[in-house]
Amino acid sequence: MFETVQTPPPFVIAAFYHFFDFPDFEAMRMSLYDRLNALGIKGSLLITAEGVNSTMAGTRGAIDAFLDYLQNDLIGAPVTWKESYADYQPFGKLRVRLKKETIGIGEPVSMKRFGQYVEPKDWNALITRNDVVIIDTRNDYEVNLGTFEKAIDPNIPNFKHLPQWTRDNAELLKGKKVATFCTGGIRCEKYTSWLIDQGIEDVYHLKGGILQYFEDVPVEQSLWQGECFVFDERIAVDHHLQPSQTAVLCLHCDHALTAEDQQQASYVKGVSCPHCESDVRHAHDRPPTQKRPGRIKF
Repeated sequence: MFETVQTPPPFVIAAFYHFFDFPDFEAMRMSLYDRLNALGIKGSLLITAEGVNSTMAGTRGAIDAFLDYLQNDLIGAPVTWKESYADYQPFGKLRVRLKKETIGIGEPVSMKRFGQYVEPKDWNALITRNDVVIIDTRNDYEVNLGTFEKAIDPNIPNFKHLPQWTRDNAELLKGKKVATFCTGGIRCEKYTSWLIDQGIEDVYHLKGGILQYFEDVPVEQSLWQGECFVFDERIAVDHHLQPSQTAVLCLHCDHALTAEDQQQASYVKGVSCPHCESDVRHAHDRPPTQKRPGRIKF
């Protein structure tokens, strides 16, 4: 009997961020774009004076070539990234963007100290403790598709609203350990640094984020419920890092929708969903196929 050799999907999706001093980031924009474009890579690379933040997709060889350049030539240090795979290119174009911050929290952050990293294999033990508050630092439309058991959803439309939510809910954190998580880890780096700046010292964050948890923790041991939103045309991935078969975006408000959301009477494809039916901006005569400005760009 001959064994069947499975061919890996042709596209590798690499998600990464790295904080480092990058004073000439503006001057590097076009050369980075040209290098990525020559490799046939698409996706988004954000560059700032404090580092890089990216999700990009390309062939195995292309991704390996760029990450090798990134680590050995541009940064000069190892970079950790998360990989998943697709049978199709999940991004429509390549963007290299200049930003003031790698990820913006809306307030000054020292970025001198961060919360304690928690390896995915140790995460379950931490978040099942009675003296721990678990905060999902992602946006509302991301949380809608899935989150950890017992996690608090701040119900924020944007990461920049998290500091004010924290001040408004200070009693929830009093005397507790604070465990935070996000998709790949970058938001938690910034949020835990901000928390420490505010005098909240006993803070932790999931190393590598949800995507690393999916990779390292067996499904049968998982405390994750649902799927994980991703910023590309897959919309979400399951615990096996496979593209969602059910999640869609509302074409009116760009909210991510579960299969259950799509069964609601308020869901009319291209017109409305349970998350925007009461929004006054929903009352319009726009044909369902008309392009809308949209919040989420792929």
